[in-house]
Amino acid sequence: MNELNRTLAQIATPDESARQAAARYLDTLTKPPGSLGRLEELAVQLAGITGELRPDLAAKAVVVMAADHGVCEEGVSAFPQEVTAQMVMNFLGGGAAINVLARQAGAAVFCVDIGVKAELSHEALRVRKVRPGTANIARGPAMSREEAARAIEAGIAVARELAGQGFKVLATGEMGIGNTTPSAAMMAVLCGIDAEHTVGRGTGVDDAGVERKRDVIRRAIACNAPDAGDPLDVLGKLGGLDIAGLTGLILGAAAERLPIVVDGFISTVAALTAVRLAPQAIGYLIPSHLSQEQGHRLLLERLGLAPMLDMRMRLGEGTGAALAFPLLDAAVSIMREMATFESAGVSGGPSA
Repeated sequence: MNELNRTLAQIATPDESARQAAARYLDTLTKPPGSLGRLEELAVQLAGITGELRPDLAAKAVVVMAADHGVCEEGVSAFPQEVTAQMVMNFLGGGAAINVLARQAGAAVFCVDIGVKAELSHEALRVRKVRPGTANIARGPAMSREEAARAIEAGIAVARELAGQGFKVLATGEMGIGNTTPSAAMMAVLCGIDAEHTVGRGTGVDDAGVERKRDVIRRAIACNAPDAGDPLDVLGKLGGLDIAGLTGLILGAAAERLPIVVDGFISTVAALTAVRLAPQAIGYLIPSHLSQEQGHRLLLERLGLAPMLDMRMRLGEGTGAALAFPLLDAAVSIMREMATFESAGVSGGPSA
């Protein structure tokens, strides 16, 4: 856990002086103060994260963490477990929804096998497998505390590698049949609420399937007795390798002072875990959209984050995050290209 501890110690709060400079500059542009709303807030946040008034965010990457979940034995998904491996190959072939939306946004997609229950081979696949899927959380812990830490460190390593390759923005994505169940279980413990408020339909289960998921989560919490005050304990006992990998990706991005665009429900559970480990990481999170998964709105509220989009999506993969990329570009373009009152010779700007 040396790398995890080193990363946690490295995460600093965003640069407040850069934030204030960005806010002052926005008020010199040819518009009423604050009239661009969330775009202005985003421009200020990006300045604080990067320390630059007009950061270059052209190089973007979506990281899809892929892993299998033993809890699928309980019938919590509408799809069979082998779909995880099949979808990984679809990502690598460029045919999934995230590939399409990332191409539109000018972003690269990287798929990481952090725990798929199959041996996959592809030149573009990043293999960081900690173990071939988790155990069934309804009958015992998903993984050991050490495995959870190793998966987090794998995500940190990916973030650092991509930062070293020149990527300036990272986004979270995931693939793992059954992964809404461990996510909902973690949320129930970390937020101190019952599974009734955290469980959604995931891949599209019916009413009976939703109730089955709630029962599985209650049994998982009862048999594992996770410590709500110890996020690593909660992650190891109830979580997934994909969730752990995303937690590390978020922490690694924050340590590298990179904006991290957060996708939907599962990614936000990882974000909550990251913030519980390093509260300063909150300033690096850019919430992309509101998922249709029931617990997502509450998760965002607990983090104090407001999503930029509501497209009624629940696919995952990083698709909502990819849709938010153009908003980051717009915020930076405002800072780079919009005239000031002085330069445009327009009356009504701030007094000197």
